[in-house]
Amino acid sequence: MKLVYPACLVPFENGEGYTVTVPDLPGCVTEGKTLADAILMAEDAASGWVLDELEDGNPIPPASRPNAVSVPKDGFVSLLALDMDSYAEKYGDKAVRKNLTIPAWLNTFAEKQNINFSKVLQDALTVLYQQVG
Repeated sequence: MKLVYPACLVPFENGEGYTVTVPDLPGCVTEGKTLADAILMAEDAASGWVLDELEDGNPIPPASRPNAVSVPKDGFVSLLALDMDSYAEKYGDKAVRKNLTIPAWLNTFAEKQNINFSKVLQDALTVLYQQVG
């Protein structure tokens, strides 16, 4: 799913960065040292905001028309392009079903011990991720 939201960018008083708000996503505020950094940070913040709502089963707000956004003094509007599929693939907490194959003797042992296969695999992969990452 691709989304576009308008964002308000306001330069810092010293001219060395920008504050960014996304009016359609309450509380979605970030900043960046350069214009490019500010826009990238805003796309990340907005994507995280939307993903949280989607994972909680909430509807996401529609985007305002850019010309309908009230801009603070010295600020301007830029559009943020959100690729929610890519963002969710990288950062999402939604469970993904996986098939696995293990020897029958190990399956028998694990079932007798009431072992949760999903939890064991998730814990092991998390440890591996922490070691590699």
